[in-house]
Amino acid sequence: MAEAYKESQEVYSRKVKAGKRTYFFDVKATRANDYYLTITESKKQYNDEGSRYEKHKIFLYKEDLNKFLEALHSTAEHIKKELLPDYDFDKFKEFKADKFDSGKRYEEDEE
Repeated sequence: MAEAYKESQEVYSRKVKAGKRTYFFDVKATRANDYYLTITESKKQYNDEGSRYEKHKIFLYKEDLNKFLEALHSTAEHIKKELLPDYDFDKFKEFKADKFDSGKRYEEDEE
């Protein structure tokens, strides 16, 4: 997997800042012109020596994209309708320029 990752080229990226976390949604192309999605969660960690970014990554391939999206959608709907029906999720709907970025990475958040 690491070999395929090094051979890939990023073709699209979205960045979402969410409190102490940043999420990157990156579409990458392989040398064979196949595409896959990586979802990276990055969280800044502090210690006595300074700070570092803790990262977790998911690789999502085209054959699993519809299954993943359906499961994500149905799970989110369950949370919204069954578990937290009175919570106002729409108050977080609007993204501000400093909280949402379409394609530009910032040096401190890069992988």
